[in-house]
Order: sequence, then C-alpha cells, then structure tokens
Amino acid sequence: MHSALGKLFLGCILATFLSSSISDKPKILIIGDSISIGYTPFVKKTMEPKAEVYHNPGNAQHTGTGLKKIDEWLGDTRWDIVQFNWGLWDLCYRDSDSKEQGNRDKAKGKITFSVEEYAANLDSLVSIIESKTDAKLIFVCTTMVPENEAGRFAKDPQIYNKAAKKIMRKHKVLVNDLYKPSVPIHAEYGKGSNDVHYTPEGYEKLASHVVSFLNSQLK
Repeated sequence: MHSALGKLFLGCILATFLSSSISDKPKILIIGDSISIGYTPFVKKTMEPKAEVYHNPGNAQHTGTGLKKIDEWLGDTRWDIVQFNWGLWDLCYRDSDSKEQGNRDKAKGKITFSVEEYAANLDSLVSIIESKTDAKLIFVCTTMVPENEAGRFAKDPQIYNKAAKKIMRKHKVLVNDLYKPSVPIHAEYGKGSNDVHYTPEGYEKLASHVVSFLNSQLK
C-alpha cells in the first residue's frame, strides 16, 4: 500500500515537473493570412524542441480584421515573440460581380485598403500590440504576387512592404523580409502564375526562413 502511494506521489511530482518544463518554453504567436497558415506547421515542427508555436485561429485576412480581433488573438498568454503580417488581403481588388474566388478583380474591383490606409492601420495595430504584451515583435513582409493573379498587381507587395517598413522603424519593430526569398521559392514551388499560394514544398522553404529569423531572436 505504501509502495503504491509512493509511486503515485512520485508520479504526481514527475507530472508537475514535466508540465512546468513545457510551460517554461518560449511561446511564439504567429498572426497572418493563408501564407502563414501554410508555413506554420513546418515552423512548429522544427521549433518544437525549443519553443511553443501558435497561430491565430483562422485567417487574419487584412488589417481591418486585425484591428477587430487583435485583443482576442493576443488573449492573456505571456508571449515571448509575436510575429505578425498583413498585406495580401489589404492590396487585393474585389468586385461583388466577379466569379473569381473571393470576388477578386483587379480590372473592375475596389482595393481593400490603399497603401496609406494600410500604413495607418498597421501603425494602430503595432501600438495596440505593444500596449498588450511585452513580447518581442517581428513583422514579416508580404510575399510576392505572380503576374496573372486575378485580384492583385505584382508590383504592389513591394509598395506596401516599403510603407510597412517605415511604420516598423517608427516603432523599432524587427522586420523579416520574406518577400525576397519568396520570389525564387514561388518560381519553383508556387501553385502557378495566377496564384499567390505554394505547394507543401514551397511552404516548407518559406518556413526555413521564418525559423532562422525566430531562432536568432530567442533568448
């Protein structure tokens, strides 16, 4: 009887220790659209030994959605790093009559947010995040847009990234420029000249750049 109780006691101690060990890992929150949803599983798997990686529920869409949901996404967790990105949805043109997925139409559609509106929204979002957490902040630049994408212009990511970098400098937020590696990765592992998304191999390649940057910022 005493032996059984002793084993139970030791088991409880071990469980408490393991739970404490897990909770002591740095916690990383990734906020972003479908591109980040695609690479996050690879990031999570690679970083599992040293950090807990989470993604906001669902798709973070555009900065307007971010402003509505950022408090909910941050929650009460004490994050060590918050990595965030908005852009592909902000620079997208949509028309209610378009038959393309998401009503995309760069010929007749209306842009979701102009670059000026995007910058202003990002400025507000960074201020909110800074007020809610002591985490290290990382902005990830918007990835490339292929020429034949129905609702987006190929030149716009660089325009929006330039505006975003200015806001990040103002707030002294780190920037991971994922646009540059996304160009050759998309050329080989993209889903086509009309699609901003990637094959699993492409997302794994993007993840390697994200992991490398995150690792450089972990204590």
